[in-house]
Amino acid sequence: MTITQQPDTATPHRATSLLERAAAIGPTLAAHAARHDRDGTFVTEAYDALRQAGLLKAAVPVALGGDGASVAQLAALQRELAHHCGSTALASAMHQHVTCFTAWRHRRGMPGAEATLRRVADEGIVLVSTGGGDFTHPAGVAVAAEGGYRVSGRKRFASQSSHGTVMSTMFVLDDPERGRRVLNMAVPMSADGVEVDATWDTLGMRGTASDDVVLTDVFVSAERVLADRPYGIVDPPLQVIASIGFSIVAGAYLGVSEAAYEAALAAARPRATDPLVQRLVGTMRQKLRIASWALDGALAVVGDDPTPSYDMYLSVMSAKAEIAQRGVEVCDLAMQVAGGASFFRGSIIERCYRDIRAAAFHPLTPEATLVELGRVAVQ
Repeated sequence: MTITQQPDTATPHRATSLLERAAAIGPTLAAHAARHDRDGTFVTEAYDALRQAGLLKAAVPVALGGDGASVAQLAALQRELAHHCGSTALASAMHQHVTCFTAWRHRRGMPGAEATLRRVADEGIVLVSTGGGDFTHPAGVAVAAEGGYRVSGRKRFASQSSHGTVMSTMFVLDDPERGRRVLNMAVPMSADGVEVDATWDTLGMRGTASDDVVLTDVFVSAERVLADRPYGIVDPPLQVIASIGFSIVAGAYLGVSEAAYEAALAAARPRATDPLVQRLVGTMRQKLRIASWALDGALAVVGDDPTPSYDMYLSVMSAKAEIAQRGVEVCDLAMQVAGGASFFRGSIIERCYRDIRAAAFHPLTPEATLVELGRVAVQ
């Protein structure tokens, strides 16, 4: 996919495409990826490079100082970043999808959206999301208080939490008249009662710093409540959020698979005439092509300015499931092609082999996706 941007003298970065900028900082990301993976530390240098290249404000509308990137462009951006460092691609995907959804809200004149987007563009703030861990059944509770709510709970899988500025999160409110509700909120990471608990010691995606965030009796003013949704269902706002978010996340995981393929291809060249090597490489190439088509199809359904649709949501979940499953297969095959060298820590293929496993844990899981597709079909 080729992304082109029109030159704009007010924003020098815009004269260069998003993918060109991502490729240009790729060596910086790659140079530190193995160390952060080994140590389980945040990809700090990568974020410095992303900010300097103007990529953290890619989803901000042009009029507010960004690139106005579409969902498809952001998916392609994260895919390119993952060729160099999977943790950078996944962590920044969380910031990108929250920013992209905030731009969606801004186009509809929703309160608070413009102010947040201006801060992303002007101050370089990083947005943290807990949506994947919360989704339809959030962890934590909200209790009504004067002027807002008091919230408490533990949020898991909060990527880049130690470097974030504002957290987009959810809490359950037991409303005496309406029953259980889900409140979407924007909570400053610096607020009293917010603490990052360094729990992130995982198999893969170790550089994302997806530590737990613990909130203890944190006050959230009423104006920071972005949505008041029914509990336990994928309602129209969540259909849009998930469709934007997981399209971008899926791009990152597809890029991880492609990185493993490219490393395996380089390892295979000395044995290029071996029919077994040819077949293994051909199998990887086929699986990646089909996974790429799945993402392209989902992005076509989502479009540039999605409206709520359960079918759109299922299209994105189907593409994500395809990428997760084919990605594991591709990384397994890459190890076979590269041989024993890929079994050592420090190998790009070995890191991709571990990183791709994280794809199955985002909602909906591949199995849950199949169940939901079938449930909708037979009803």
